[in-house]
Amino acid sequence: MTQLRVVVADDNPVVRAGLTALLSGRDDITVVAEAANGHEACEAADRHRPDVVLLDVRMPVMDGIAALPHLVGIAPVMMLTYSGESETVQEALRRGAGGYLVHGEFTVEQLVAAVRDIVAGRPHLTPTAAGALVAHLRETAVNTNANAHDDLEVPLNPRVVTPPRPSQLQPNMGQSRFQLSGREAEIMDLIASGMNNQQIAATCFISEKTVKNHINRIFAKLHSTNRAEAAAKWLGAAG
Repeated sequence: MTQLRVVVADDNPVVRAGLTALLSGRDDITVVAEAANGHEACEAADRHRPDVVLLDVRMPVMDGIAALPHLVGIAPVMMLTYSGESETVQEALRRGAGGYLVHGEFTVEQLVAAVRDIVAGRPHLTPTAAGALVAHLRETAVNTNANAHDDLEVPLNPRVVTPPRPSQLQPNMGQSRFQLSGREAEIMDLIASGMNNQQIAATCFISEKTVKNHINRIFAKLHSTNRAEAAAKWLGAAG
């Protein structure tokens, strides 16, 4: 079986660890490196020559958009991000991204399929990204005097990811699957976003002791011993 070698670039260590656990659980996918910013992603791609790069948009030192021109010369790049602004989507596609997935708009299986497909040149777009592309094409059609060669390069036959039903999305899927309360699901989201206990306490207006109690219950329900493992299962890596 051919192994797909993947570089995961995201400045959130919990998200990186979760994605690595999720993808590494597949027989045909291996995460060969993680990166916390665009500069590290470029270095990792140069060193490992991966088959696919999963790239966040907003990162320190060098963001994903700035890193794209270098990365696309090495491997297909799939944007995997919370950033769904129309201008950002259009710029990423213009700079050569082979697909654009916005967190919360795809299931685990759709992510895995996108990783496999991008190697074969089949791009995937989640609804927000597809909407940005359609809006741009409509604007271009209205602006008949625009220079066609300066326009957005449209991915060939992109696959629009079918929006999952509410029961397929986080946190609803995880909340139901792991029988988390509403507050526990909220705290799990904050854990996955990279917040520490003090920041969670401030955000939820509760004490750190209460946060720790919630986390202990969350870990027990997710059968996890640490934040990264819990995040991976929250993303759907647990079987």
